[in-house]
Amino acid sequence: MKKKAISLLLSAAMVGVLAGCAGTETGTGTESANGGSSQAEQTEGGSDYQLTQINLVFDGTLTATVDAGQAEFVDQWEKAIEEKFGYHVDLNITQLDHSDYSGTVSRLLTTGEAGDGEYPDALIMSATMLRQYQTTGLLWDMANAYDNAEFQSRLTLDKINENLKTSSGALYGFAPTYGNGCVTYVKKAWLDAVGIDAASVTDFDSYYKMLQAFTNDDPDGNGSAGTYGVIAAGYGKLDEAPYINYMPEFWQDAYPSFYQNSEGVWVDGFTEQATIDALARLNKGYTDGVIDPDTEEAGTKQAREKWFSNDQSTSSGVFTYWAGTWYQTLTDKLIGNEVDSELVELAPIKEIKDSWGGYLNREAPVLTITDDGDGDSAREQAIFDILFDTMLDGDTIQTLWTYGAEGVHWSTEAETFTTNAGTDDAKEYSYEAGQFHLKQSPNDENTVWKKNFLDANLVIAPLTNGYADNTDLVVEGNQFFTENCVDAPAAASSETLTNYEADMVTDKTTWMNQAVVGDITPEQAVQNYIDKYGDASAAILEELNAQ
Repeated sequence: MKKKAISLLLSAAMVGVLAGCAGTETGTGTESANGGSSQAEQTEGGSDYQLTQINLVFDGTLTATVDAGQAEFVDQWEKAIEEKFGYHVDLNITQLDHSDYSGTVSRLLTTGEAGDGEYPDALIMSATMLRQYQTTGLLWDMANAYDNAEFQSRLTLDKINENLKTSSGALYGFAPTYGNGCVTYVKKAWLDAVGIDAASVTDFDSYYKMLQAFTNDDPDGNGSAGTYGVIAAGYGKLDEAPYINYMPEFWQDAYPSFYQNSEGVWVDGFTEQATIDALARLNKGYTDGVIDPDTEEAGTKQAREKWFSNDQSTSSGVFTYWAGTWYQTLTDKLIGNEVDSELVELAPIKEIKDSWGGYLNREAPVLTITDDGDGDSAREQAIFDILFDTMLDGDTIQTLWTYGAEGVHWSTEAETFTTNAGTDDAKEYSYEAGQFHLKQSPNDENTVWKKNFLDANLVIAPLTNGYADNTDLVVEGNQFFTENCVDAPAAASSETLTNYEADMVTDKTTWMNQAVVGDITPEQAVQNYIDKYGDASAAILEELNAQ
């Protein structure tokens, strides 16, 4: 990526947006800064441009990290690409901290450098980030490339990416999977200790009584106070749709952002009475001590690590987190820390079912390509062909993105190994030659590897080689979520929203936190927002409802 092209694009379109983007957790797409063009200028179904390297920026969703077999994954990917295309391409991965991914991406795009000093060719972004960046000229419109991709013949979930296209048909982000969502996990041992049957937790009143019992009735059995009912990564994740999914019971029918109501009219959810009521519930939870106060500053990593810590004396009984694979991962973490590991997946309480219909299935994260602005799409098309199209080849390369490196993360060789050897949780695994299986994690011999980036249960074009290794808990977790979820509200997108969203998120988060801890009332939090952003909100709604 030419630095001159970057500076021109930034000065013309992006400086103002990037300055306020540091609040979101994953990015969004638009015409990129790496060499893209309009759809009309794209090549039809391929490119003769010969890449030498791809600079890929990722967050924590790539689990083959530097200390967990990333070098082997990259080596096998490069060899597979060379075999397929006839020439070598270096894959340079810059993996950023997940908790401040969007802020780092903002700074990265401003300076024009990734970790190795090279501008990124491709990045992963959240749906929220995609909306922020897709009007800036920094992202490449890949609609034509997507429509002519080889994986189109194997698509089973074609609507995922069709729904990402703009009203003009442009596509700035590619989602290889559907989004998934969060469910509420409860420690079975804590339920037993306080004498509560999970089946009896059916509404907010019974849910709150469970939190009080976890806080006051010594559920960890250490004879002293210190436990909490629930911990989360923030009282509300206002920078990441669907915003309420880490504490859905408290938010219930509130949605503190722009959304379409049941009549199809766009409204500003932060100004509604439902948000005031949600903040009041959160304030009561904080005041009563049932919400771990670390929630305010905790990121996802800090919240989950405190929840499955081997020191349960200051932990919590409830944690709402991602479904499916994380059901197994959280269980394994508890086992690894020698903590009672049986979990209960709590069905959505009455108030959630009455308002939304169930847990919210979020918009999927997307992969984007930066546009170098030279008016020629050959380079960007080559990136799409080599990086994205092969990611869903159904075989060798898709297996790498799904499970990782052969012989490191998975194998078909005969093998026997034991996790947690010498403990009560010891488990032996034995596989015959030719039997696909996941191996011990490269960075933790007491856990079995789960996946790399793609979730085999969520992917839009399934593997065709028969390789699948889902534990009973993963299967159970995915089934539970799909039976108890509904699609989250569609994401809002307008020019004025792009200009104001980052600042709105920052201020709303501040006022939310102040209301929860009692520094201001819930009513004052909403009024502060109206006083500062009322005109901008009205303009945004006018644009949304005119679309």
